[in-house]
Amino acid sequence: MNRTTLSLIATTTALAAVTAFAALDGPSASGAATPEPAANLPVQRTSLLCPAPSISDIADTAYTSFTPVTRSTPSSGKAQLQAADAQTADGTGNSGTGKGSKAAKGSKGGKKSADKPVLTPKAPGTPVTGDTSGADAPALIGTADGKFAPGWTVQETTEVAAGTGRGLQGVNCTAADTDFWFPGASTATGRTDYVHLTNPDDSAAVVDIELYGKDGAIKSPLGENQTIAPHASKPILLSTLTDERQADLTVHVSVRSGRVGASVQALDDKAGGDWLAAAADPAGSLVLPGIPKDATDVRLIAFTPGGDDADLKVRLASPDGLITPAGNESLHVKSGMTTTADLGAVTRGEAGSLVLTPTDQSVPVVAALRVVRGRGDKQETAFIPATAPVGTRATSADNSAKGTTLALTAPTAATTVRVTASAGSEGGTATTKTYTIKSGTTQNVPVPAPAGLRGSYALTVETVSGGPAFASRTLTATEAAVPGFTIQTLPYDRGMVAVPKTTEDLSILQK
Repeated sequence: MNRTTLSLIATTTALAAVTAFAALDGPSASGAATPEPAANLPVQRTSLLCPAPSISDIADTAYTSFTPVTRSTPSSGKAQLQAADAQTADGTGNSGTGKGSKAAKGSKGGKKSADKPVLTPKAPGTPVTGDTSGADAPALIGTADGKFAPGWTVQETTEVAAGTGRGLQGVNCTAADTDFWFPGASTATGRTDYVHLTNPDDSAAVVDIELYGKDGAIKSPLGENQTIAPHASKPILLSTLTDERQADLTVHVSVRSGRVGASVQALDDKAGGDWLAAAADPAGSLVLPGIPKDATDVRLIAFTPGGDDADLKVRLASPDGLITPAGNESLHVKSGMTTTADLGAVTRGEAGSLVLTPTDQSVPVVAALRVVRGRGDKQETAFIPATAPVGTRATSADNSAKGTTLALTAPTAATTVRVTASAGSEGGTATTKTYTIKSGTTQNVPVPAPAGLRGSYALTVETVSGGPAFASRTLTATEAAVPGFTIQTLPYDRGMVAVPKTTEDLSILQK
């Protein structure tokens, strides 16, 4: 035999042995055996990516890291955030260590060098905070393993006192992925919108950015083949990708090779600004939870990426049930075109969430809300993307004794949820309350702040029984009469994973 034949036999034998050892339990030939259900176990590793927080020299940014306590986790583990390289639009940037960027201060205030962890949590169940200031704070790349991995959450919150985007901006650091939809971006005069792309891996990522306006796809060859260097972050100003100025756009970020984290920073010259997180995957029915009760203007932005138009029934889940907004009973979304609906002060002083369902044929749609509080030159803006249900558990970090609102929505059936407020970052005792939300309603529930709270705390929401629950958390901070606020949704944290049972099965070698 030649060398190739010998190698092939050796490889085949090795694969057969491995397969035999790790074969899944399954029914025997007689059908007598029944497969055992997969075990639901904590994830062993989690990665998160935080975008560079601000372009303002007077920005103050706080980071809060939190891992909820999870059963059956290892006794060891660690979590840390480190500075990514800054990469400019022309592909230049730092060399790979993050040096040269201003890293955040640690939870005890001392400045850390850029190549050391920004945050190092001590134990699950207690938040850890850090802060930074100015326009040169870097994007961060985070990893957690062992006991810190299941449900690890990091919140980035920035206050900007004046100028473009002034107000409160907040974003949950996100996992890397290959496909993102952002309905609600803009290239209009007075808007400065960046899409931030962060690559956590050792090889470059190649990304396409597609823009869709009211008339369909916008030609944007400059959005194609964007290269994101390893361990680097790249902000891309949307108005540099096209000459068209449109108030409402849908941005599609698709990754040709590798993976990235993606977020859009939407800044307005007069109406503040916030981060626009990626919307939930295209679906026929969508929930956008937690519109502030004092919202003065709400705009719905929707887009369908398929070949069919979508017709949606628009309803508001109020504290008393599902109602139809006057004049906005339905929305027709043309295929490939960004469609909007101005809902005005739709909540009318009460808690509310928007529920979109197909009127007939179900067509996948992505959607987000642009929400304004205040009036005139005291306006501030935030966004609510369509989101996934809370599921088993979801967590929101960086809550304070005042200024936190938790909205819970049960769009299809009554649901019971358990809400746990963690210990404070500087002291306090965790506390838990259970709430039942009636079908078709939204409730702003009393937040169970920790006893003896010092510092910030995290809220963990768990579905106990009933139908799917949707949630969002609003932070408010009024400064100079401007009602600053930011809203983050609470989708399932994917802290658990189904692991099928495996046993040794040597009989496979005889087949």
